[in-house]
Amino acid sequence: MRNIKVILQYEGTKYQGWQRQDKTENTIQGKLETLLTKMCGEKVEVIGSGRTDAGVHSYGQVANFHIESEMSLQEIMDYMNRYLPEDIAVIDIKEMSERFHSRLNAKGKTYVYRVINGKVPHIFDRRYTYVVEEKLDMEAMEQAAGLLCGTHDFRAFTSNKRSRKSTVRTVDSITIEKKGDEIRFTFKGNGFLYHMVRIMMGTLLEVGMHKRDTAQIIELFKEGTREDAGYLAPAKGLALVEVFYS
Repeated sequence: MRNIKVILQYEGTKYQGWQRQDKTENTIQGKLETLLTKMCGEKVEVIGSGRTDAGVHSYGQVANFHIESEMSLQEIMDYMNRYLPEDIAVIDIKEMSERFHSRLNAKGKTYVYRVINGKVPHIFDRRYTYVVEEKLDMEAMEQAAGLLCGTHDFRAFTSNKRSRKSTVRTVDSITIEKKGDEIRFTFKGNGFLYHMVRIMMGTLLEVGMHKRDTAQIIELFKEGTREDAGYLAPAKGLALVEVFYS
């Protein structure tokens, strides 16, 4: 049995997220599994490095699957790109050891969130950016971002209230760069909870709009709940950039 690793790009606009669902076939994982099952003539399960939400994009999602096929890597990649929808593509492929697991072996991820801070529409970026017309205080957001970095209990920054797993995560860095009226927020960490990046974004934007004090970030880690943190920023501004392995 061969273990194949692929790196994927996709525009998440019209999909119901990464994870396969019983009620719809319109997911990234579902599209991949349907295609590979047809290619191999047997059921193929695709394992992703993590689940991106509905509407979230990817420049570098990592996935792996096991197949018996003797097709070359180039043939597999060519087949996938020929028959996948035009908004999903395989940009790299590699054969891995049997023990490689795209989710369990991941050591960290980088996400980027794009904000247009102004009133002039960006027509060709409308699917990939979130428009905030109110002026944002860059210095305040940078201070808040610094407080979000480090190892903390991020239970106030996740929408998943039922999980019994640890909500402690390490955010290595949050960089904020402004070019023209676009602001890019880049998050790098060892892992992110359900909706964590989007809630951090909502919190940072509230700070930037002076609707939240920077010092409240510290209190969120102590006794905060989901209701105390910022709003859930829209999915369309978010993209998974890269997954890191040792």
